[in-house]
Amino acid sequence: MRVRITLECTKCKQRNYTTSKNKRNNPERLEIKKYCRFCKEHTIHKETK
Repeated sequence: MRVRITLECTKCKQRNYTTSKNKRNNPERLEIKKYCRFCKEHTIHKETK
């Protein structure tokens, strides 16, 4: 049931992180505040397809 997802920075649109999530527990798109090495700051990263 776990799927692999990619997280994209909302500021610079770079795809920085990959992680996994359980679609049964979290059907909506994931949003996490993480460090972006391109922006050099903490930004919100959203799940992409």
